Amino acid sequence: MWYHKPVVNKELLQSLPNLRIVASSGVGIDHLDLNLLSSFGVKVSNTPFIVSTDTADLGMALMLASARRLVEGYEMAVSPDTEYFPADWLGAEISGATLGIVGMGTIGYKVAERAKAFEMKILYHNRSQRKKEEESAVGAVYCKKIDDLLQQSDFVLLSVNLTPQTHKLIGKRELELMKPTATLINISRGLVVDQDALVEALQNKVIKAAALDVTYPEPLPRDHPLLKLKNVIITPHIGSATKKTRRIMMEEMTGSIQAALAGLPIPHEVL
Repeated sequence: MWYHKPVVNKELLQSLPNLRIVASSGVGIDHLDLNLLSSFGVKVSNTPFIVSTDTADLGMALMLASARRLVEGYEMAVSPDTEYFPADWLGAEISGATLGIVGMGTIGYKVAERAKAFEMKILYHNRSQRKKEEESAVGAVYCKKIDDLLQQSDFVLLSVNLTPQTHKLIGKRELELMKPTATLINISRGLVVDQDALVEALQNKVIKAAALDVTYPEPLPRDHPLLKLKNVIITPHIGSATKKTRRIMMEEMTGSIQAALAGLPIPHEVL
């Protein structure tokens, strides 16, 4: 499966009685009904680890681009109407700012490693607290309650898996807890955020800005209000989109398929 296609439903499974495995690209499996697949005796694999470095890089890129208003700056620099660069056109500082990471798995931790190099203060919220030595290595402070992280952070970065528990994890209440000068960055899944609430928060300056690699649906309808807001950056779900990583993802998927057909242990099997 690439970009969640083809759709694996009951009709497809019934039409493929000899199907042994579904190899899905990327880490997320929210598009698959694992119970349904299991009932047909079909195994599932993904490519969870190879995507983490590139996705963390993109998270930092989105934060920097939003903070320094790079898209707006580019448009100003190339516009045929620009006669001068205004001296009061300013962005926000990254160095010394507080980054709140929601979801400190492999990707979230790699973001923290990068943020440390930018001299950021790092808070994180996770289902379980990281080991003390892991926290110390990046200078991260654990927030047991997500509310504490939201209230203190200048940038809130989402890197959680989409589950029933994280579906619309960030809604109207959570956005109102954030600073009016804060930016929301989403590199996880679009449905982790209540998109209607986000539009309202951005329009009413409840938060300052958003930088999104994921939305729902993808792509957004061309008349969607998020596409009309100056304080939003949207990229087309390119967290893992580098030549090297995409090639390795395909190789890992092929390896899982070969193992399943040979009756061998499946690398990265989703249980």
